[in-house]
Amino acid sequence: MDIRFSAADLAFRDEVRDFLAAELPQRLRDGMNGTPSVFVEPEIGLEWQRILHARGWLAYQWPVDVGGTGWTPVQRYIFEKECALADAPSLSVLGLKLVGPVIARFGTPAQKARFLDRILTGEELWCQGYSEPGSGSDLASLKTRAVRDGNRYRVNGTKIWTTHAHYADWMFCLARTDPDVKPQAGISFLLIDMHQPGVTIRPIIGMAGDHEVNQVFLDDVEALVENRIGAEGQGWTIAKYLLENERGGSCAAPRLLAELDRLERLAGDQPSGHGGALGADADYGRRLAKLRMEAEALEMTELRILGELAQGRSPGPQTSMVKLVASNLRQHIDELVVETFSLDGLQLATERPLYGNESPEPIGSKPAQMAMPTYLNSRAWTIFGGSNEVQKNIIAKTVLGL
Repeated sequence: MDIRFSAADLAFRDEVRDFLAAELPQRLRDGMNGTPSVFVEPEIGLEWQRILHARGWLAYQWPVDVGGTGWTPVQRYIFEKECALADAPSLSVLGLKLVGPVIARFGTPAQKARFLDRILTGEELWCQGYSEPGSGSDLASLKTRAVRDGNRYRVNGTKIWTTHAHYADWMFCLARTDPDVKPQAGISFLLIDMHQPGVTIRPIIGMAGDHEVNQVFLDDVEALVENRIGAEGQGWTIAKYLLENERGGSCAAPRLLAELDRLERLAGDQPSGHGGALGADADYGRRLAKLRMEAEALEMTELRILGELAQGRSPGPQTSMVKLVASNLRQHIDELVVETFSLDGLQLATERPLYGNESPEPIGSKPAQMAMPTYLNSRAWTIFGGSNEVQKNIIAKTVLGL
């Protein structure tokens, strides 16, 4: 396949670069670089979201008829790459890239009118109710129960590792509506108002001190039938569609490559311990080069997937390969970052946020202060969105035929 950018693609890249240079405030760049967790705080993410929405560049994974940009897969890739190079804040995937496309595809006209515009404006924030204690990787075994009572469901159960539930207005939730059929067939996809009696949010503080995830208890809460997406029992099909977007709906390589570029620059100012700069050390250079080659290989795989999407094909099991490789590579890069700063890389400030006037004073440098909390937070990469073991099983079954 031809993966060279066309003249139109290059012109679009230049347009994105000019926009980022003019419209992306330095405080948001600093906020992104001062965020060790996967999700930036809403105060940063929502400001950037509003800037993109005003430009009409926000919902680039949505159909045009519900507010999408109409960009090609290559344009989406270029946009994400340029944002990564410019240190733009990561947009929250929960509304924009997960439930938004689900509502656009499976929702009724009334559901689209009710929810999609509020996702774009940031007026309503979302969390995902998939994993449960004992039902993480094996979603089909989930126990949360939804019993229909007239025009509503009564929902009881608990969800865990619920990212940003403490900010969310709504949860998109998988719940068992029929316990008497095979597990996958008895699940429905419900939208639950988080501001109602019976919703309890318990913080889970990560190893680095981040409050990113939570456990959510649902005690006889209501989910209106009109807020069920798809038919009753269609939740498993919708969940697979959503997970495919989560694992392959964006490109991981651009941000990984941007961070390797940054790491290479930083290593030029770090002492090697035996004379000269760390960046000039042969062994360090080999390790950095190995990571760069893996990231470039991942980029080629993502470009091939874009080529498939451009032809109207589904990305399929390739998304599992991308998720697996990107997660491992993310962790390997963060390990090298910690080593790059030596003892300064071991500091662990637990105050949050790590940006702005009230952030703690770093030891050595700001990048050194970020090394350990980022490393600890990235331990979750090989678990969330489908663990490494799940991805390997998918690859073994669907690609290798084992």
